[in-house]
Amino acid sequence: MSIEVIDMSPWAGREDPEPDSLRWHQAIHPLADDTPAGVALIGFASDAGVARNQGRIGAAAGPRAMRKALANLAWHRHGRAYDAGDVHCHGNALETAQEQLGERLEQLLAAGHFPLVLGGGHEVAYGSWLGLARHFEKPPLEPANEAPTIGIINFDAHLDLRDPSHVPSSGTPFAQIAEQCQARGWPFRYACLGISRAANTRALFARAEALDVLVREDHEIHAGTLDTIGHELEAFITDCDAVYLTLDLDVLPAAEAPGVSAPAARGVPLALLEPLIGIVRDSGKLRLADLAELNPDFDIDNRTARIAARLIHHLTLNG
Repeated sequence: MSIEVIDMSPWAGREDPEPDSLRWHQAIHPLADDTPAGVALIGFASDAGVARNQGRIGAAAGPRAMRKALANLAWHRHGRAYDAGDVHCHGNALETAQEQLGERLEQLLAAGHFPLVLGGGHEVAYGSWLGLARHFEKPPLEPANEAPTIGIINFDAHLDLRDPSHVPSSGTPFAQIAEQCQARGWPFRYACLGISRAANTRALFARAEALDVLVREDHEIHAGTLDTIGHELEAFITDCDAVYLTLDLDVLPAAEAPGVSAPAARGVPLALLEPLIGIVRDSGKLRLADLAELNPDFDIDNRTARIAARLIHHLTLNG
């Protein structure tokens, strides 16, 4: 796989003199041809989908901010980690950028890596899914007469099921994926947890019901329901061949994650999200993940970037 010259300048931080005291910036390497399999971080620097969705732009700077926040975290992995560079959306060329991301992810998956995409607006989700879908379309991974069941698990305040026939945006990726699944004859399996009823219209809830989406609203997720929701997630995963996890940082309360396109008045705290994300991580079926909507222009004391870095650390801890 031919890889661009990768900017490693965000990977800098503290160096401790004690043995076995590595941090991410000391352990991660630029992705090169024929590198052994590992976690591959790839940025999706895009504001176009948020702009089309009438949100506040700035998420294109999210990938660099995530890297800088992750750089100084302690290294606890046994496997390898790579920086695979960025896919840039130039101007309003969103569809081109999503296709490019899909191509890059298809290559990473074919090489045995676990891709983790750093967004960018949540329009990243359509590009992420394209990469995983194309990976499954190639033999011998999937027999020609079988349709893969790719489960999408989205932690998000928004369903992102707007009708893409108006304009594809950060609010349409899962409706676009549903259309692609229908065109391919594949099942559409989607779970969305952390939804704010106040931020989603009746039309969106109706579309979710029609598509048989597993929906859990923000107020439903608390300490008393965590085990029940965890069991629901496990049951959802059991029926899937592979899982794609997508994390929109606006699922968190605004006090924890102010640096997003649409801060949440309520949200789901990190302390409740981490155990649920751990279930997905440990399922053995997670093939691809992304984080979306970090907007450094509106962050306070790097709170949102730090949470994004912790989530990346959490997702990759067992490797």
